[in-house]
Amino acid sequence: MSRFAATIKQLSQYPSAVLGMFFILMLVGLAIYAMATMPLSQAIDLWRGTGDTWQYTPRNAAPAWLNLFPGINKPVTMDFDTRKLPESRTVEEVAPGMWEVRVSFPFDFTYDDFPTEVNVFTTVSNTTARPFLSMKWITPDGREIPLVDANLRSSESFRLDQDSRLTRRLGGQPARIGLFADPNSDKLVPLKGRYELVAEAVLFDADAELDVRLVVYGQLHGLAGTDHRRRDLTIALLWGTPIALAMGLMGAIGATVTTMAIAAIGTWFGGWVDNLIQRITEINMMLPAFPLLIMVGTLVDRSLLLLTAIWVALGIFSGSIKSYRAMFLQVKESPYIEAAKAYGASNMRIILQYMMPRILPVLVPTFVNLVPAFVFFEATISVLGLGDPLLPTWGKVLSEAEAQGALHNGYYYWVLAPSLLLVFAGMGFALLGFALDRVFNPRLRSL
Repeated sequence: MSRFAATIKQLSQYPSAVLGMFFILMLVGLAIYAMATMPLSQAIDLWRGTGDTWQYTPRNAAPAWLNLFPGINKPVTMDFDTRKLPESRTVEEVAPGMWEVRVSFPFDFTYDDFPTEVNVFTTVSNTTARPFLSMKWITPDGREIPLVDANLRSSESFRLDQDSRLTRRLGGQPARIGLFADPNSDKLVPLKGRYELVAEAVLFDADAELDVRLVVYGQLHGLAGTDHRRRDLTIALLWGTPIALAMGLMGAIGATVTTMAIAAIGTWFGGWVDNLIQRITEINMMLPAFPLLIMVGTLVDRSLLLLTAIWVALGIFSGSIKSYRAMFLQVKESPYIEAAKAYGASNMRIILQYMMPRILPVLVPTFVNLVPAFVFFEATISVLGLGDPLLPTWGKVLSEAEAQGALHNGYYYWVLAPSLLLVFAGMGFALLGFALDRVFNPRLRSL
């Protein structure tokens, strides 16, 4: 049985290791799914939200799966577009050189709460004269509420909540409430049933086309909800996974392997080389790491790669270098090292092939335990305002949630989702690291 298979068999005897590997495999699966379904450049473009990318999604909406819980029946977004529903539009020539376009969007509203917004978007093409549009709203009890009368430009957005004349017609209620409120109820509750938006326009060109889009914004949206800029948080949560794992693995490799190599070189050569490494380590241990990062992030660049590289560089000459040195001093006096010197092995051969492999069993648990430290590092610098402004990461989501007062305003999903992913990452590697420590350190097995 190979050493790897034997280690896996030993780890399987520890429930904590099994749970840790479950969390790690879950995160690896999320990372693979994110990279397979969406390129990083597309994720960055979506997260930046340029143009009208997110104008059809609700603002600060909770996850849609909340409706699965008993007693919760909040509205989700309903989107009707004549380009996707061509049967909703009819065209009739009413006079020479004059065509009437009628658009009808009937829909059932069965929720216990009101939507958050009601917007209508229109687009007109191939026309030389501005069409005239009239819209009305038909409620389940047969009331017809006039909405808009306007001459259309090529592109129009009718945000009904901001229409003061409509608000006055609805008794002072904004459109999202007044259009759905039950007039026969003492309480402000929505009237359930079939609603209909009817838009009628007169066009003056035979080739002219009118597209209408009605968006009734819900209180729930998608798998992870949306933020204050209407962005789907799923993007940052998914792509934050490979970024967090890559940072954790690269940081842990840099901080452990490089530290061990430098400690081995210093121990083997001794003299001024060892003294120089020890003095650099002692000076580095006195440096305030986070203030240095804040200074670099403020004055130089906020690139996540640059800040991580500085953090790894500061971690290389840390207290671990003295621990490794103590182990290498014992290894250096071993008989097989003397034998290697006797048959003429080079210095680098002794360091790389005889000294460093000797303490690898100690290095593996340390490496695994270091991964979550670098995962949390990204979240920490983001909360401090030093996160990469472009990359969608867990820390970026937490930072913007804190800036927008998500907890104060009751948007708990905005904080809970990235926090849980951070906890899963921390628990997964910590539980596996503890188990590896017991496997590779026999003295701990009896504890």
